Amino acid sequence: MNATINMDRAGRVVLPKSVRDQLQIEPGEALELESFDDRIVLRPLRGNSPMRKKEGLWVFRSGETLTPSTVDETIRKVREERIKHVSGNKR
Repeated sequence: MNATINMDRAGRVVLPKSVRDQLQIEPGEALELESFDDRIVLRPLRGNSPMRKKEGLWVFRSGETLTPSTVDETIRKVREERIKHVSGNKR
């Protein structure tokens, strides 16, 4: 996508909403800036984490397909931990 944007007196630019949405950039998120010749490149600074926001939800990419039993077991464990945490706070 190409767009023309303006810089204000303080040197700030606003990324168009369509670009922020496409790249899933949230307010306060860090961007990497690279400049060379007459170009400036901005990239979301996300590192090598397998976690990525997809359509507003955090998704973990392990590179392997999870079996239904693994998913069920993980959900069960998370629910048990939440129940312990909630019941522990009521005392």
